[in-house]
Amino acid sequence: MTFPNRPSAAGPAGLWLPLVTPFRDGALDETSLRRLVRHFLAQPLDGLILGATTGEGLALDADELARIVAVAAETRATSGSVMPLHIGLGGSHTARMVTQLERMADWPVSGVLVPAPHYSRPSQAGLLAHFRALADAAPWPLMLYNIPYRSGVGIANETMLALAAHPNIVGVKDCCADALQSFALLQQRPRGFSVLTGEDALFYSALAHGADGGILASAHVRTAEFAAIGRHVRSGDQRAALAAWHSLAEVPRLLFAEPNPAPIKHWLWRQGLIDSPEVRLPMTGISDGLAARIDAAMAEPRLSACA
Repeated sequence: MTFPNRPSAAGPAGLWLPLVTPFRDGALDETSLRRLVRHFLAQPLDGLILGATTGEGLALDADELARIVAVAAETRATSGSVMPLHIGLGGSHTARMVTQLERMADWPVSGVLVPAPHYSRPSQAGLLAHFRALADAAPWPLMLYNIPYRSGVGIANETMLALAAHPNIVGVKDCCADALQSFALLQQRPRGFSVLTGEDALFYSALAHGADGGILASAHVRTAEFAAIGRHVRSGDQRAALAAWHSLAEVPRLLFAEPNPAPIKHWLWRQGLIDSPEVRLPMTGISDGLAARIDAAMAEPRLSACA
């Protein structure tokens, strides 16, 4: 099988946003989705990921995910943007996921983010076979998602490096929660295999250690400032990067004070980008206390000017 969409030199890099999915009265809110996509297409982002964890992908049915992709692609076309769109796709049934990927071949996206199978906790040999089967079937480049505290199993570096040899696996969203493993991976990875952190609170340190960027839910807020950190690191201006990070470090703490994406949705709702902060069960809305903290943060001039 050939993979014509595989980048010739490197996988994804820079700042990527795992977009929230707006709901209203239990249904997909397409009006808010268009507004949201239009807003973030104008931000200094390197890509959007649709229907992933922050997008409540596990609470979406197949038709809803297809509609989210269609609306985002239509909005991108009318805006004149060329920002890449990727999708998140999770599951523990390899054959079913292969079928899903084959059915998505004509979707207007350019990549897929796939976590380790949740709950089933396969061996490393099982992970290797699972991801290879998905990469063989995927019509676009596949990015691994290593997040053992959600999936119940981590992708070991040895497994990751074996998967990096597959021509259709281009990188990893790294949430392994093990600084030594992350640093070793950055040292050992082959050319063209991207490492993007998914730990919002560790964005600066990951970049300083050589990560290629981040997939950050917190970048729904003060997007340009998150992007500036990466720009400073790439230019070698560590002092400016650290100063920029100091001004942002409280944002992930606030937005992850309660389960993601409810705090982000509250912020976006108060900002007027979505018409409701609604989330789907088993997720629930944020507490009154956190709502008050977010509202107070948004009222600070330095935050409200950059939100």
